[in-house]
Amino acid sequence: MNRIANTSITRRHFVIASASAAGGLAISVAFPGLADAASIGMQAWGPETAPNEINAFLAIDPDGSILIRSPHQEMGQGAITALPMIVAEELECDWSKVKVEYASPARNLREKNVYGEMTTVGSRGVRTSWQMLLQAGASARERLIAAAAHRWNVPPSECEAANSRVTHKATGRSLDYGALAADAAKINLDKEPAIRTPDQFKLIGKRVARLDTPLKINGSAKFAIDTQVPGMVYAAVAACPVFGGKLKSVDETPAKGRRGVLQVVKLDNAVVVVADRFWRAKEALALLKPEWDVGEAGNTDSAQFAKLYRDTLDGAMVNARNDGNVDDAFGKGGKIVEAVYEAPHLAHATMEPLNATVHLQADKLEVWLGSQTPMGTIRQAAAASGLKPEQIVIHNCFLGGGFGRRSINDEMRQAILVAKDVGKPVKLVWTREEDMTHDRYRPQAAVRMKAALGADGMPTAFDARIAVGSILRSTGINKVESGIEAQAVEGFANIPYAIPSVRVGCMLKNTHVPVMFWRSVGSSQNAFFVESYIDELAQAAGQDPYKFRRALLAGKSDFLGVLDTIAVKSDWGKPLGQGRGRGIAIHECYGSIIGQVAEVTVSQKGEVKVDRVVAAVDCGHVVNPGIVEAQIQSGVIYGLSAALYGEITIKQGRVEQANFDEYQVVRLADTPKIEVYLALSGGKKWGGIGEPGTAATAPAVANAVFAATGTRVRSMPLKNIKLPGPV
Repeated sequence: MNRIANTSITRRHFVIASASAAGGLAISVAFPGLADAASIGMQAWGPETAPNEINAFLAIDPDGSILIRSPHQEMGQGAITALPMIVAEELECDWSKVKVEYASPARNLREKNVYGEMTTVGSRGVRTSWQMLLQAGASARERLIAAAAHRWNVPPSECEAANSRVTHKATGRSLDYGALAADAAKINLDKEPAIRTPDQFKLIGKRVARLDTPLKINGSAKFAIDTQVPGMVYAAVAACPVFGGKLKSVDETPAKGRRGVLQVVKLDNAVVVVADRFWRAKEALALLKPEWDVGEAGNTDSAQFAKLYRDTLDGAMVNARNDGNVDDAFGKGGKIVEAVYEAPHLAHATMEPLNATVHLQADKLEVWLGSQTPMGTIRQAAAASGLKPEQIVIHNCFLGGGFGRRSINDEMRQAILVAKDVGKPVKLVWTREEDMTHDRYRPQAAVRMKAALGADGMPTAFDARIAVGSILRSTGINKVESGIEAQAVEGFANIPYAIPSVRVGCMLKNTHVPVMFWRSVGSSQNAFFVESYIDELAQAAGQDPYKFRRALLAGKSDFLGVLDTIAVKSDWGKPLGQGRGRGIAIHECYGSIIGQVAEVTVSQKGEVKVDRVVAAVDCGHVVNPGIVEAQIQSGVIYGLSAALYGEITIKQGRVEQANFDEYQVVRLADTPKIEVYLALSGGKKWGGIGEPGTAATAPAVANAVFAATGTRVRSMPLKNIKLPGPV
């Protein structure tokens, strides 16, 4: 999420063939600037020498089994099914023979980024690696064909590959891939083959069962929290409850002498109890009463922050966009519509709390965790341990949810520091309370929007002033000297509506609360701001919200395709009963266009129930429709949790919400009927899917609440809004 990879490629930069240890075919892909790599489960220290291991993305063993290394981590989004499908599309292989594992970050380091940039963030899976993976499959297929043609002494043009076999068309002779792999590995092609165009796809676009589902059903899928290392001890941690605070002192006496307790470790901003069982460490930790130096941040609260962001809207701004002449348009009169919207901090609330297991030795460090950025994890581990990056091995596991949080590994740093002190392998686990109160949160934000409507009701000018926390400054990724970061203004700077004059100003404003990437990032709040406000403009113009948007999107066939789909599928315009309403929203996010219509019921007491969400997405092309549908459904539920309940508040510098009783998420009983439709525009676009589904949910729901009650929702969550009964 912190930077977009370069996805340009030429075939001559692409393939290096080499033999696997088992005499099979290995395709090594050198593709700078793309994707990421990691390893599922246990990764060997040093060179990968197991018989079935390969140098990079694809190996075919003598028994015909096909190993594909996934260039992205699996955290529930379907990466280890969708990405191998892309390889298999060109390889013409028997899908039942495909095996998948993560690629190795240690190999990536040793072989000078052979896997490219290793990040599973910002919907970068299919979106950034489809060309690379198609090329890997095509290259392997052509080498297999060439090997068979050489054995039969016929031209390769007379042979074809299908279902893991190469056949000589004239004679019907055939050989399976396993028999050809060793020879194919020795072949150098004169040039790399062209990859298929979407109209030629055979496997891509089909519903294929996910490969990770059986592992998660039978319990064999290994998450970081499942890690067991011989001789390891367990650590429970309590960090300073005020971000930026330090540990002053702690009396260790209450923990000493308790069964299983081995040691109390003091860090600069935390205290840790180490024991032979995690429960014993946790219970002993609860007896300690650390004294903290919290500084001035200990006097802050959410009310102060809200005022800070609102006040910032009156000050100087840095221009992110300035088209036409906004001031002149406002000076010409017409109806002026102005509103202030706000959004709170939000937690990631992953189902698997942060945890890391480390084995630190004099000349090497092994780490077991779930990371969205394994190469970044190596750099963080090197900084904490003092070792060189090449002395570090990351055993990346399945991730029990990421949403951006598992890109900076605070838990690993703590585990390494504890391991230095205790001299044993350490498994450090954050409790749910630690995870919730020491997250890196979605930024708090406020925005003032102002528009002028012409005689026809259409906007002639749009002015937005945004105050929001800087993710890049908070994480230390970038000082953002320009004063603008992409996620702060996404959805505003690229607003799709045809408005003659548009000005977007931004002021980045951080507090002591750390902020970070959160699912759909800036779009998670900016879509709510913009799409709710567009509804306000439609109301002020006396126009239907769907038709108003349609007029403003004239000529944009991709947006209109999504907008018309959700209107038709949701029965837009069909009357609903009293206390019920529909709301509509459309937004571009990570290369995809997402549209949603929400149907809600508001009770006489003002209680909101979301009954139905109809979503449509244009991501250009789809690898696996089932995975796309699941990801949009997941995004809707994540966005609905934020819209209805999500809020992190600060009191005396501390986070008040510590568990799911205080930070509520949507349960099964709360989940609406969710319908997902594809409105694909094709062409060159391959948009992301993991992020977009969340963005449009909050505005669709807020606009539906207005339709049902006549009350405009300008801040989230809805639990804080006092609604009247239905109109």
